[in-house]
Amino acid sequence: MAPEYAMEGLYSVKSDVFSFGVLLLEIIAGKRNSGFYLSDHGQSLLVYSWKLWCEGECLELVDPILENTYIRSEVIRCIHIGLLCVQEDAIDRPIMSTVVVMLASETMTLPNPNHPAFSVGRKFGKEDESTSKTSKDNISVNEVSMSNVFPR
Repeated sequence: MAPEYAMEGLYSVKSDVFSFGVLLLEIIAGKRNSGFYLSDHGQSLLVYSWKLWCEGECLELVDPILENTYIRSEVIRCIHIGLLCVQEDAIDRPIMSTVVVMLASETMTLPNPNHPAFSVGRKFGKEDESTSKTSKDNISVNEVSMSNVFPR
């Protein structure tokens, strides 16, 4: 679940991008994000992926069952794209059409990802002028109205 939705109930097209990034990393790791913390790593899939990326060891994320049956550069690119999709700030995440182009193109240069959501040092809850002005147009707030109808 995207951090802006989980923390503030705000939904945008970037929320789906976040979910896609989590799914991509889950496929590569062969583990679900929800149960990853309980494994030997003691941290979430996103935090562990980010840690390995920063250490230059991102291929350690790959499900061991694949045992070198993959093309290294393609997996590294998929991890890179997954990390771009799960960045903490929705404004930093690519739109889905850009993600499709990134996945289809081997030559497109990818930007460096920022730290993922739900990681140490996150700044969620602080109002940032630049992101709040830009993202308000693309965000909706979940609202529910209830009506009770009584017969006469």
